[in-house]
Amino acid sequence: MIESIARVRHIRITPQKARRVVALVRGKQAEEAMAILKFAPQSAAEPVRKLVASAVANARVKADAQNEYLDEQDLYVSRIFVDEGTTLKRFRPRAQGRAFRINKRTSHITVVLATPETEV
Repeated sequence: MIESIARVRHIRITPQKARRVVALVRGKQAEEAMAILKFAPQSAAEPVRKLVASAVANARVKADAQNEYLDEQDLYVSRIFVDEGTTLKRFRPRAQGRAFRINKRTSHITVVLATPETEV
């Protein structure tokens, strides 16, 4: 069983919006997940698709290093989750000398691809 991990950190997408996109592909085959993300209308779909593609490439490299056969059709998204990153705090001037804070949130997205367990 080959398991590959890909992470992107401090990406400028709010975690709430990224979790909506991530939920679309959880548990799906890797190629099916990339097809879903390619046509998803959300802006968070593109970085998540790139991340899944990176995890597939990582699995390919890992299989070559271990001299194992890897069929990319077998890879599926075993785990995918979004954690909250640092928040950039900005201030906006308002009426009568006040200032309102604007939070620009970031996310850490992690994808774990695996091949199914096969009993020998």
